[in-house]
Amino acid sequence: METVKVLIADDDALVRSGLTMMLGGFDDIEVIGAVSDGDEVAAAAARLRPDVVLMDIRMPRMDGLAATEALRARRDPPEVIVLTTFDTDRHVQRAIRAGAGGFLLKHTPPARIAEAIRQVAAGEPMMSPEVLRRMMGYVAGAGVDPRRDAARTRLAVLSDGERGVAERVGRGLTNQEIAAELHMSTATVKAYVSRVLTKLDLNNRVQIALVVHDADLPMA
Repeated sequence: METVKVLIADDDALVRSGLTMMLGGFDDIEVIGAVSDGDEVAAAAARLRPDVVLMDIRMPRMDGLAATEALRARRDPPEVIVLTTFDTDRHVQRAIRAGAGGFLLKHTPPARIAEAIRQVAAGEPMMSPEVLRRMMGYVAGAGVDPRRDAARTRLAVLSDGERGVAERVGRGLTNQEIAAELHMSTATVKAYVSRVLTKLDLNNRVQIALVVHDADLPMA
């Protein structure tokens, strides 16, 4: 069993110790460090090499969204799960655009947080149900969003196969579900996803989904 290494970034010492204790109950997850502010994340990540960073939003010197943007802009960055009490549309959209692979609220049950860590470490996004509802509401109102034309222009560089996979990522399907729907192997789907990420200059599947949603296209 491969262990997922986790770094915690939260300005509340009780939250840091509580998460460390809670995650310590899972054999395949190891908390390798904790920091109290966003401006400490990059150095800690470079030193400790975590697989996943659990990132609070509100911290005193650098907030978690700015820290996520800076971290995900680095070469070979860890995945980020925003774990917070704040779930406004602005926070959700900024976290996704910054490259966060997950967005969970702090009242999420421990087993769900652990599963999110495993899933995001494996390259699959994870959003709390509340956040998904907000994201779908944003998408529903995106018909007049000025980003639509820009998103459609970006998607136009994809081949038909890449576009089909991207649209299904936008529907929230896993690689296995896409493979079954398109009658191809999971390895082929992964290759398509990698090409889409490269062509669109994106970090993860959540960002692919956001571009598809911005484009406001009929789903395949």
